[in-house]
Order: sequence, then structure tokens, then C-alpha cells
Amino acid sequence: MEVATKEQIEAFLKVLDPADDSTGGGAASAVAGAMAAGLAGMVARVSKGKPDMEPAGFYDEIDGRARELTNRLLDGAAADSTAFEAVMDGFRMPKDTEAQKAVRSDAIQAGLERATEVPLLNGERCTEVLELVARLAPKHNLNAASDLAVGRRLARAALEGCLDNVEINLGSLKREAPRETFTRRLEALRAAASGIEGV
Repeated sequence: MEVATKEQIEAFLKVLDPADDSTGGGAASAVAGAMAAGLAGMVARVSKGKPDMEPAGFYDEIDGRARELTNRLLDGAAADSTAFEAVMDGFRMPKDTEAQKAVRSDAIQAGLERATEVPLLNGERCTEVLELVARLAPKHNLNAASDLAVGRRLARAALEGCLDNVEINLGSLKREAPRETFTRRLEALRAAASGIEGV
């Protein structure tokens, strides 16, 4: 990623905007994950070519993947904001007749399913960031040790925030099949994150 897109910048600014109460923890978690990925990439770059380090290709690979994850997580922040807006649009639909209530309910549920899918995807990306941090931990430029530590903490907080958003939405899902699928993915993600050594 060279320059953030308009949508990515807008998602970040909405998290900070005191006049906007529609963008919250999900988008903030994705932004934190993007910053963590950015730090992992930076540590990889400043470690490359230093004495007693891994071959250059090791750091190039981590840096390349970190850049991809930064971009995807910023996109994920924008997607989280959009997903929440879709849920709120559903709640604003008319409910004067039974037919309107049915359409409204379907719209809300579709929005909630999307609002559960997005933080799951972002959580999976945050887990990848943690994996990059773990790979760097044994061999990195010690002058950037604090940067790597901050990246680890940000990635962990971002992951937990994503999972919190998934869990809170699960309780509102009425369709059993997607709820069960999301629950399985949530449990698998927790297991994968807990199995990453050193983070």
C-alpha cells in the first residue's frame, strides 16, 4: 500500500468523529490491526541486512505480507462501518403492516450477518499479523524491539476487539445455519490465535 484510499481514510476519521456514533469498536479494531501490520513491516525492513539476521528474503516476505494486511484491514474498517449502516437502515424501515415487518426483519438479519462476517474476516487478518510478529520475534533489529512490542499489543487488542464484535452480533442472529457457521469460525479463530507462540 502506497497511499490510503478515500474510503480507508474516511473509515479512520469516522472512528474519531465525535459527531458520528455509527462507527465504533469494529472499525477501530481493524484500524489497530492495520497499524500493527504496518509496524511488523517496518521492523522487517529495518532488520534486513543487519548482522546476524535472517536472509533478506525472510524479511522481504514478511514486509510484503504486512503491507497486504495493512491494506486489507483498512478496507475491513470501511467494510465494518458500511455493515453497521446496513443494519441501521434495516431498523429504519417501515413496520406498519405484517408484510413490511417481514421485509424489515429480513433486512435486519441480512445486515447482522454481514456485520458478523466482517469482523470475523478482520480477526483472521489480525491473527496473520500476530503470526508475522511471532516470526520476527527471534530475529529482528533490537533497535526496533519496542516497535515490535507495540505491534504485538495492537494486533492482540485488535483481534480481541474483532472477536467481541462477532460475539455480540451472534446473539441477534435468528437463522440457525449462519449462526452455527459463525460460531465454528469464531472458535477456530480463538484456537488459532492461542496457538501462536510468543504473542
